[in-house]
Amino acid sequence: MTNLKEIKNNIFKKENFYLLIIILATFFLDRYSKLYILKNFSESTHYLNDFINLDLVWNTGIGFGLLSFESSIIYNSISIIIGLIIMFLVYYISKSNQADKIIFSVIIGGALGNFYDRVFINAVPDFIDLHYGNFHWFTFNVADIFITIGIIAFLLRDFFIKTNNE
Repeated sequence: MTNLKEIKNNIFKKENFYLLIIILATFFLDRYSKLYILKNFSESTHYLNDFINLDLVWNTGIGFGLLSFESSIIYNSISIIIGLIIMFLVYYISKSNQADKIIFSVIIGGALGNFYDRVFINAVPDFIDLHYGNFHWFTFNVADIFITIGIIAFLLRDFFIKTNNE
């Protein structure tokens, strides 16, 4: 079993510096988008076109508003689980190939953006409302986009790319 020092050494190698850049860029793009929306669009819905609105919704659940509850015990439990998942992904990066490292970095950057809001604001601001006619998708934010892209990339990579062991 590996120890924490070995994990830290694997993660913070010079050749992995670009992963930190990906995580920070993803995190700061999300933070900037949320601060911009909170400053400029918090009063009402803004219609961008026939399919996209900017409409601020405070999410106390997980991605796309799922598992939203009023209970602080449930909210805090979900927050702890999300924190543990982020730590697991950071650990998993140290054991991954280059493609997976990039994919997990995108997911971690997005997850950290939403986790920051959960910890410091006690809710995540979601504001992108995709719709067609009267059908509205879940309202989401930039962090959710990065997390979704990372998960889809991981699934597609796993589905289409055969490893040498197969």
